[in-house]
Amino acid sequence: MDTVYFDHAATTPVDARVFDAMKPYFTEHYGNANSPHGMGNSAKVAVEEARETIAEMIGAEPAEIIFTSGGTESDNCAIKGVVNATGKTEVITSPLEHHAVLHTAEALKRHGAKPVYLEPNSKGLITAKQVEEAINDNTAMVSLMHVNNEIGSINPLKEISEVCNEHNIPFHSDTVQSVGKLPVDVNELGLDFLSISGHKIYGPKGIGVLYMRHATPWMPWMHGGSQERRRRGGTLNVPGIIGLAKAMELTQREMNDHHKHFTKLRKKLINGLDKKFGDRYQINGDIENGVPHIINISFMDSNGNGIDGEMLILNLDVENICVSNGSACTSGAMEPSHVLTGIGLDDKIANSSIRLSLGKQNTLEEIDYFLEKIGVVVERMMPTEKV
Repeated sequence: MDTVYFDHAATTPVDARVFDAMKPYFTEHYGNANSPHGMGNSAKVAVEEARETIAEMIGAEPAEIIFTSGGTESDNCAIKGVVNATGKTEVITSPLEHHAVLHTAEALKRHGAKPVYLEPNSKGLITAKQVEEAINDNTAMVSLMHVNNEIGSINPLKEISEVCNEHNIPFHSDTVQSVGKLPVDVNELGLDFLSISGHKIYGPKGIGVLYMRHATPWMPWMHGGSQERRRRGGTLNVPGIIGLAKAMELTQREMNDHHKHFTKLRKKLINGLDKKFGDRYQINGDIENGVPHIINISFMDSNGNGIDGEMLILNLDVENICVSNGSACTSGAMEPSHVLTGIGLDDKIANSSIRLSLGKQNTLEEIDYFLEKIGVVVERMMPTEKV
């Protein structure tokens, strides 16, 4: 079989329809969107139309959309911008966040800020009650992801936002893994800031969005020009912006079909793992209420010891199957996943995990192929045990 790609939470292929929408802005309409001539104006009009499309997809106003280089920059912009604007120092978050949030919060310590980490439950969730108990007069903001990128758990953003709103605390969410997979409306969810990344939804790399609710305290941290109403300096990535808008339009329209497809694939996968491994594997996270496209699995030997997840990934790669052990931003790190240890797994089980993240092109036949090869690979890694 050709390469089986089960790493869509790391990145997705650009949809052909997205690529077609982008192409003219590389070779024909290549003007700088801030230039005063006709070529520049043509690019600017396309950018503003894309801004309107994206805003409509998430229930925002076009003026509330800031184009960035991706989810990491958007997370940085939101957190640093609020802390700098408010002068308050405490950022309430979770130890399970993407490192774009965690490292930003830690970096702010050098400027007197203090991250406050709420303890998630075994499913990886934070409750509104925890947030309310942590808020005080020095709270600058709350930042909690919508869908966890490693285990697929879905945080109750609406309930949390009600607490934030009651205390007049800005609320930011990294929605990189939920936009295009779940309905995301900034008003329904009560968000003041939201981060989006194009390459997670079959769009191009190097483009993202920071949604910022009008009149929310915030200061720009990236300077250099008048672009984006002086909120984010730098020449606009016009082809990327066009591609992101097209990708969001397509994923929004096809979301229900994709959800059904992912659910069918996951059911077949879990049924097959049950038959092949019994109690010698476990799914990490909230399989009942999590998103269906992210499945995090640990494999154990007959004594309950986890097998080497890194070697498992390499052995699957030999069989032309691409999986990961979590965030691509931390791939290659020797320490166990901070997400898995954060939900209470010991290091051995955490280090035995692999993440399958499904995409719209994946097929039932590919699930069958994975189930066949995972048995071969695990048996090869534990030759004294028959799988």
